Amino acid sequence: MIRARFRLALREGLWVTAVSTRFPDATLRLLTGVPMGDRALELGEVRADDPDPVVEAIRTHPDITDYEALWTGDGRALAQYEAVEQGLYEFLWASSLPPEFPILVENGVMEFDLTATRDQFEAFGASLDAGDHDYELLSVVHAADGGGPLTERQRECVTAALRLGYFEVPRRCTLAEVADELDVDKSTASETIRRGTARVMGQFLLGDDRRE
Repeated sequence: MIRARFRLALREGLWVTAVSTRFPDATLRLLTGVPMGDRALELGEVRADDPDPVVEAIRTHPDITDYEALWTGDGRALAQYEAVEQGLYEFLWASSLPPEFPILVENGVMEFDLTATRDQFEAFGASLDAGDHDYELLSVVHAADGGGPLTERQRECVTAALRLGYFEVPRRCTLAEVADELDVDKSTASETIRRGTARVMGQFLLGDDRRE
């Protein structure tokens, strides 16, 4: 199986695109979504310094109906509602792959995870390309026999480096910053990240399941 994380620019016209671009510092988290004919029943969360104006923008959007606030506090707001427009994840349904939650949206860009066989993964990528989607593949892990390719420490280091932007071009952080995040010295961080990256690439590209 392949586990992958994607970042995809949402198209114009979606309620979530309008709200997230209006409040670019907020994070919208879709916790679950169930199709219901021409609409979807969704459980969503807003995370922001002040979630109230974001919540109001969602509640009053013409594509949102039956909005029910469930909880608000500590920079978070949870609600259940119906969305007329299903475009947030309709391409996942079209690919016959169920969406994995939570789905995150910030400033018109969605991040989501996908678990699939190699054939499903390649077909999904081809579908994105054919649909002219603006997307980025953030990470790929090929897990043979249900296990991951990384040791626990390698996963911790590689995940921290990915989150901080160490693998981006240009890099958004230094190796020293990754080491500080992990509370280790630079040489340890460098070696662990190098070994972890080699493991991921080796298993995904070559099917190599040796552990260093």
